[in-house]
Amino acid sequence: MAEAEAAGDAGPGAGAAQEGAELAAVIGATVPTGFEQTAAEEVQEKLGSASRISRDRGKIYFEVPARSLPQVHRLRSVDNLFVVVQEFKDYQFKENKEDALKDLEDLVKKLPWTDPLKVWELNNSLKKRKTKRKKHNLQSPASRGKLSDGGEEGGADQHSTSDQEDCAQNPVAVEPTGGQDAENPQGVASRNGVEEEEEEDNEQSDVKVEEQTSSESGTKAGDGQTGEGEAKVLRFRVTCNRAGDKHSFTSNEAARDFGGAVQEHFHWKADMTNFDVEVLLNIHNNEVVVGIALTEESLHRRNITHFGPTTLRSTLAYGMLRLCDPQPTDIIVDPMCGTGAIPIEGAAEWPFCYHIAGDNSPQAVKRAANNISSLLRKNESKDSSAALGVPLDVIQWDICNLPLRTGSVDVVVTDMPFGKRIGSKKKNWDLYPACLMEMGRICTPGTGRAVLLTQDKKCFAKALSRVGHIWRRAQTVWVNVGGLHAAVYLLRRTWESPDETRACW
Repeated sequence: MAEAEAAGDAGPGAGAAQEGAELAAVIGATVPTGFEQTAAEEVQEKLGSASRISRDRGKIYFEVPARSLPQVHRLRSVDNLFVVVQEFKDYQFKENKEDALKDLEDLVKKLPWTDPLKVWELNNSLKKRKTKRKKHNLQSPASRGKLSDGGEEGGADQHSTSDQEDCAQNPVAVEPTGGQDAENPQGVASRNGVEEEEEEDNEQSDVKVEEQTSSESGTKAGDGQTGEGEAKVLRFRVTCNRAGDKHSFTSNEAARDFGGAVQEHFHWKADMTNFDVEVLLNIHNNEVVVGIALTEESLHRRNITHFGPTTLRSTLAYGMLRLCDPQPTDIIVDPMCGTGAIPIEGAAEWPFCYHIAGDNSPQAVKRAANNISSLLRKNESKDSSAALGVPLDVIQWDICNLPLRTGSVDVVVTDMPFGKRIGSKKKNWDLYPACLMEMGRICTPGTGRAVLLTQDKKCFAKALSRVGHIWRRAQTVWVNVGGLHAAVYLLRRTWESPDETRACW
């Protein structure tokens, strides 16, 4: 087998196998690219664990006790979660394709599967039973196809680099026959920062709910075998995400051969759609990470039930809100709210602020109102004391003539039109300066701030130069939104009045 150096933190919870030792796990999380540091800060703040930001953008790693899994699932900045089986920081791939793939097959037998599979089983026991299931999802809790650990942002960002990147994507509808021909499942689905369907809740609960029995007893990780007789044979798939231009194989080939070895080792049954276990093989240049998925569906879908053409990911919305550092009693406005992803995330995470959502489209306002109603119902089902509502109102208005008093708003956070799905780049040349001027009017001079997302960076830079007397750029975070290279700008309000120059443009 090829020489490979395991990372120092490889083999999560190395001491947990000892009798009486607490089971620990190295958790990998995919996050919106550009907001890795934000996610690391949230992990430190809420879990007390230090994070390591991966060289493969859009991923962080941190170690926690397995009992902290419910808190891990409540993180607001992460899209998908997986437990690390082992990490190789400098894996030396053979130049010959057959040899390289043979090394990956041989690797399966040498990996420390025991503790990660225990973490996976514990994670299953914590899942909230779903009230709605698709027809093909009746037997398995993890059967629905989902974003892999590459996530939307991480995978899309790889496409924007100069490296060759390919993902095992769009499962082939052929049942594997034999150990070698394992599935070529969906890899990193590059989404547009938008989700337009699916109204199913994928929330994790810290209350242990009775789960299906097939997952629990079917796997004994120590010897890699499934129980005979009463235990169900687990179904699995392997998802490979590969980035780099020096590999002699494709992600499909790696998923196929690695999956065949997994099937032979555990005697599991390969199934690309109705699977219990998703094994992740992430290859980024010479860095290899093997993991087991802990999320069935990306956590960024947590707040939205009614999607629009440009629905923002909740995780990206969280990163934008955190960038503006909301303080208690702040009034936070999203003047172009769309389906309400930003204010809903704000109201859920910063309930001591008052959030106002608005849009000029009546359909968008209706979707936002429906999403707010869904959030209220979710809160009421969890805690009767939450029936009072959320600090959030939604209104239809004109972005260039907001019905808000001058200097009455502390923070503006919004996703500005890119000029692709909504509006046009030509219209943005007039819209952007008008918006920035109106935002400057309603924001408190000296202390007001704005966090604005846009892909039309040239137009934004020109507009900002026209209103430079009222807005100062404090920070820029480069992000990837569905394959589009975008930017999040943190602006700070000056003490200047916008009225003096209103007639100049």
